[in-house]
Amino acid sequence: MNEQPILLELNEISQQYGSGERRFTAVEKINLTMREGEFVALLGPSGCGKSTLLRIITGLQPATAGTLLYRGRPSPGVNPHATIVFQTFALFPWLTVLENVAVALKVKGLPSDLRTTRAIDALDRVGLDGFENAYPRELSGGMRQKAGFARAMVTEPELLCLDEPFSALDVLSAEALRGELLELWTGGQIPTKAILMVSHNIEEAVFMADRIIVMDKNPGRMVADLSVPLPHPRQRKSAEFQAVVDQVYATLAGQTRPEHEELGTAPGEPGMTRRLPHVAISDLAALLEYLDELPRNQADIYRLADELNLDSDHLLSLVETAELLGFATIAKGDITLTGLGETFAEASILARKEIFATRIRRLPIFKWLLAMLRATERKQLDWGVVQTALELEFSPQEAARQMDILVDWGRYAEILAYNDDDEALYLEP
Repeated sequence: MNEQPILLELNEISQQYGSGERRFTAVEKINLTMREGEFVALLGPSGCGKSTLLRIITGLQPATAGTLLYRGRPSPGVNPHATIVFQTFALFPWLTVLENVAVALKVKGLPSDLRTTRAIDALDRVGLDGFENAYPRELSGGMRQKAGFARAMVTEPELLCLDEPFSALDVLSAEALRGELLELWTGGQIPTKAILMVSHNIEEAVFMADRIIVMDKNPGRMVADLSVPLPHPRQRKSAEFQAVVDQVYATLAGQTRPEHEELGTAPGEPGMTRRLPHVAISDLAALLEYLDELPRNQADIYRLADELNLDSDHLLSLVETAELLGFATIAKGDITLTGLGETFAEASILARKEIFATRIRRLPIFKWLLAMLRATERKQLDWGVVQTALELEFSPQEAARQMDILVDWGRYAEILAYNDDDEALYLEP
């Protein structure tokens, strides 16, 4: 069978922000090829650079390094053959639905009557005929996002890029819009040659895409390129569908590595500083308690999402935390409590605090912070001083998140205190 023509090529694409010691790598050495007829999903945890990559592909920002080819040619600047739908509706509130869609054609210089004709046709395709003269405030969230799709498709882009387009919708609206987009795509009712969708929802990616590019963070990078060999329409409850979901979960969760690899290094030391997952201790405890009640203290990670009613991003962060602290091990998509995890799940409130304190003292980033606090005369440090030091390792946004986690975990373990009045961290006596 002849392969479809190549539409997009990324070669060693990297994106860095800042300079000198404050340089932060958002994505690193991404290699990706897309052909006509493909629906590809970029899947990974928050902060892995998926949206950054989408902006580079559409030309909204240049890459720091690497080359981007569109139909075999370099693509400097905004790509006129690509368009993007964001997770927020991004409609002009003072324009009608019809005007919001037609404005995309005004930029291209089309005459007014042709703009109106094509805008009406686009609205008809997404099921918004009859709402042409309504204003965005009159529409539900799902209908506003449909208008966003119509505005993107009215320009007849070859490459349609979707940046988590369903994440701002309620569950039912999101599910309906996924189905309608797939109907347009698989039925050939839109002229688009390929679709590239950013998502952190595993089931969504398996439900819609032909290929899933799995990404990880620190820095953002590709870890797998998985095919989804399932015909449309796909049945979520089928064994074949669940097998692919299980495979993706297993790829994202990885497997437990030797401790020196799992823990990483402290800020300022050679090697990668391991970020702390942004999870609440109460959520972690609930997961461990649930596992403690299961046969062999073991579960398929992908089944936990439904059983605990958690989105995949949150669940994978909890799994990562349990693994990092030595409360669980990960292998082949399964999570299994360790003896320590079982002890924590069954311990009293105070005993849990003692166990948790012992475990986080092993983490290089906590060792680093505690050592700095002990080295000061009053055993205290300004919040800004610590955050500035962390910004040498992470982006400013991630450094701020790490500060929040350090304080939350340190307070729970009763090894750190924080005074919001003077914005200072202290060692607990």
